[in-house]
Amino acid sequence: MENQLANIVRPLLRWYAENARTLPWRDEPTPYRVWVSEIMLQQTRVEAVKPYFERFTAELPDIAALAGAPEEQLLKLWEGLGYYSRVRNLQKAARAVMENFGGVLPKTPEELLRLPGIGEYTAGAIASIAYGQPAPAVDGNVLRVIARVTADRSNISETAVKREFAGRLREIYPKEQAGAFTQSLMELGATVCLPNAEPKCGECPLSPLCAAHAQGTERELPVKSAKKERKIEERTVFLILHDGKAALQKRPKKGLLAGLWEFPNVLGKLSPQESEKWLKTLGVSAEKFEPFAPSKHIFSHIEWHMTNYLVTAAAVSKTAPFLWAGHRELAETYAIPAAFGQCLASFQHMQTP
Repeated sequence: MENQLANIVRPLLRWYAENARTLPWRDEPTPYRVWVSEIMLQQTRVEAVKPYFERFTAELPDIAALAGAPEEQLLKLWEGLGYYSRVRNLQKAARAVMENFGGVLPKTPEELLRLPGIGEYTAGAIASIAYGQPAPAVDGNVLRVIARVTADRSNISETAVKREFAGRLREIYPKEQAGAFTQSLMELGATVCLPNAEPKCGECPLSPLCAAHAQGTERELPVKSAKKERKIEERTVFLILHDGKAALQKRPKKGLLAGLWEFPNVLGKLSPQESEKWLKTLGVSAEKFEPFAPSKHIFSHIEWHMTNYLVTAAAVSKTAPFLWAGHRELAETYAIPAAFGQCLASFQHMQTP
């Protein structure tokens, strides 16, 4: 097994040198930039990350700037990327680096793992790409490549299997090209050794060495646990307008979208009559009340189906639990989760008073 994997190093590095994509974080792979990019890339496509990375690193160019950033600025820079716990942990880790490591991101996977939001994959990526250490970074792309090359039918969803694959890779790491090797494995999985039934074996530098390709089983691998069925949740969302501003409320400090701003909403699919009654309990008297296009948002384990209403308020009680934001505040200050994109887009398209 080890010899088989040892044979992939040279052809993979040669292929990567000729075919690596031009990505903003590769232009200047400082530890900070590698770290930010890897956190952003978790569960997010490369093309979606590019503009976020450029804007984030322009406004917060180093660990000290990240550690000191106000929460609203931090969340606004992340707006639309989702999984906001990632950026909160990023800042917690930056503060820990400032306090415990003199503002310099540590070099070893062991030290990196002590920081919030950094798991084994991210620690390996930073250590190898930024610091040139022979530390594997094993994500879904890499697991797929190794499972196919070795025709291994172990369940890659299991932590023990991930660590076993990492151990196999650690034995073959080229010490002088550790960063390039880490990125070559990622790149192959992202662009050639694709998931499901779409591997581009004719373009793969490892196809002559690939046991699954030789057996014709590449489309059957890797083996992984079936995804759990998502729970569907009905919600009613309100775009409430008053004096040219929209009502916002803050989500609870714990749970889904914790502590983020949102448009007022309630669990369940409310009729117009039920909605008006609910709004009155919050101190909102509606002058105009109309539905607009429903929307849907998919989280990891839950799916929101949203009924949306546009409400023009005739009067609002001083006790109404809302913050009122105009076009500029929504554009520049308050981060609204992508789940509420329909309401946000509707408000943005309205003429600024």
